[in-house]
Amino acid sequence: MNGNSIEIRWHGRGGQGAKTAALLLADVCFKTGAYVQGFPEYGPERMGAPITAFNRISDKEIRVHSNIYNPDLVVVVDESLLGAVDVTSGLKENGAVIVNTDKDAASIAGKLNGYTGKVYTVDARKISVAALGKYFPNSPMLAAAVAVSGVMDKDQFINEMRSSYEHKFAKKPEVIEGNMKALTDTFAALEAYL
Repeated sequence: MNGNSIEIRWHGRGGQGAKTAALLLADVCFKTGAYVQGFPEYGPERMGAPITAFNRISDKEIRVHSNIYNPDLVVVVDESLLGAVDVTSGLKENGAVIVNTDKDAASIAGKLNGYTGKVYTVDARKISVAALGKYFPNSPMLAAAVAVSGVMDKDQFINEMRSSYEHKFAKKPEVIEGNMKALTDTFAALEAYL
């Protein structure tokens, strides 16, 4: 790929929203004029099984149509995957990994197979339960991916996500506000590290 581009690989478990987050990221980036791809890798998916999803975002046309083997950013939606999947496989040394956990980055770094790049942690459980009353890690992890990657301006992202949520949850305004709070709380939680 040419131009300014980023490749992101998502690791989660079926039902946690990693695929939805990748598709939402593609959607909001597309609305800003970027060239995008957002897609899952399908296998024997079932609730709780490990899944992988991907994003390519570029200011130039994307002609590659394959999985992402050397991502710039890896988003781990479920910390338990660190012992089951090599989440840092192919991750660029100057890239970053974001893990949903209540532990700090130094504690997580030791579980990343010697990866020496940047490590960020987000307590998506705490954020989503406070904002939504339930555990939905995809909104906090989506905001974390945008914050760490810098793929788009925070205010533009928040505005685009509000529009997307208003369309998707037109009959559930409480869900809109909860998700918006989860997004903004995640940015606030990461502000000190970026």
